[in-house]
Amino acid sequence: MADHKNTLGQPVGQPVDGWRARPRPPRTPLPGTYCRIEPLQADRHSEQLFAANQQDHENRMWTYMGYGPFADLGAYRAWVASVEQLDDPLYFAIIDQPTGEAVGVASYLRLDPANGVIEVGNIAYSPRLQRTDAGTEAMYLMMKRAFTELGYRRYEWKCDSLNGPSRAAAARYGFQFEGIFRQAVIYKNRNRDTAWFAITDAEWPVIDRAFTNWLAAANRDPQGKQIKSLMALMPGAKLPS
Repeated sequence: MADHKNTLGQPVGQPVDGWRARPRPPRTPLPGTYCRIEPLQADRHSEQLFAANQQDHENRMWTYMGYGPFADLGAYRAWVASVEQLDDPLYFAIIDQPTGEAVGVASYLRLDPANGVIEVGNIAYSPRLQRTDAGTEAMYLMMKRAFTELGYRRYEWKCDSLNGPSRAAAARYGFQFEGIFRQAVIYKNRNRDTAWFAITDAEWPVIDRAFTNWLAAANRDPQGKQIKSLMALMPGAKLPS
């Protein structure tokens, strides 16, 4: 990258010519091959999501979440109703294409259109969505909207530094680890050191190509199983130490 200086000879950041604030994400569906993403609605999704979450008998999926677990359907429905109209976080339900049922939740949050920064988070995957093609595709569809459709410059992923599965997922999806923010959050009456990951628009074309190749029919055997893993197709991807 070129060395840029101001009129006083001081080093300054690279120019961003013609930059304009980006649009906020719309409340519109995102169709995919294995899943569909649509705005979260209490009436439409609560019962299916609660049933799918109940398959996590030990409530492990809630350990590092700022919300949950929920004692009963009424409590879960009340939570969905309390967040479904929010603009930030902007919540979506993840729908399994073959069954048409809601099996997970994710959101855009900490929206910063002026600087072109957006975060994905509040990710609650039921056991029916964990370690599935649909779960991976859902994250791809959301980042593709941010970069390709809306033109954001930076896409962030943050998690508890102790959350090994989340950190591994971030690396698998092409995020770069940027560091630990110590004592960043208090949740559920405990400390969270936050691990930061991000993808920039300069990195996006290579990551987009990796996801596209992974999702391609040519990367599936006759039984529909992947031939090459996403990690194998993602240049430079490695699990965090």
